[in-house]
Amino acid sequence: MTEEQALSLERDLAKLDEHERLLLFRGFDLTTAWDLGSRLREAALQRRVAIAIEVRLQRETVFFCAMQGTTPENADWARRKRNTVELMQRSSYAVGRKLERDDTSLEPKLGLAQRDYAAHGGSFPIRVEGVGYVGTVTISGLPQREDHELLVEVIAEMCGVSIEPLRLE
Repeated sequence: MTEEQALSLERDLAKLDEHERLLLFRGFDLTTAWDLGSRLREAALQRRVAIAIEVRLQRETVFFCAMQGTTPENADWARRKRNTVELMQRSSYAVGRKLERDDTSLEPKLGLAQRDYAAHGGSFPIRVEGVGYVGTVTISGLPQREDHELLVEVIAEMCGVSIEPLRLE
C-alpha cells in the first residue's frame, strides 16, 4: 500500500467513525423501519438502480424489498453483510476498511467464514439516542462504497444530520 493509499484509508476510517457517532435516531420502531426501507427504495428508484433492502430490529427482519433487477445473490450478500454488523455493531464498510488497513480478513482474524460474513459496504448499525444499538439496515446491489454512501445519505436525512460533512472523499 502506498503512502497516499494509506492516508486515504485513514481519512475514510475517521469519516466512518463519524458516521456511526452522528447518525443516531431519536427512536426506532416498526413505523420507522418501514419509513427507512421505503426511503431507500425511493432513493434507488430516483438513481435508476436496483438494490435489495433489509431492515432488522432486534434481529428480526421487519422490512425487505428486492427491487426488479436484483437476484437472490443480492439477498445473500445482504445477509452476509448484516451478520457482520450484528456481530460487531459497526458498519460493514468500516469493518472492511479496517481489515484492509490491517491487511487481514474476517476469517483469519475472527474465524468467521466468508460464506456467512462479509466486510463489504452496505450494512449499517441502527442506533437510538440514549439506548444504543437496536438493529441493522442493509442494502446490496451497488459497488460497496456506493452501497454505504446511499445508506448514509438516507439515514442522515432521517436523523436531521447534514450529509455534506459526512461524505467520503
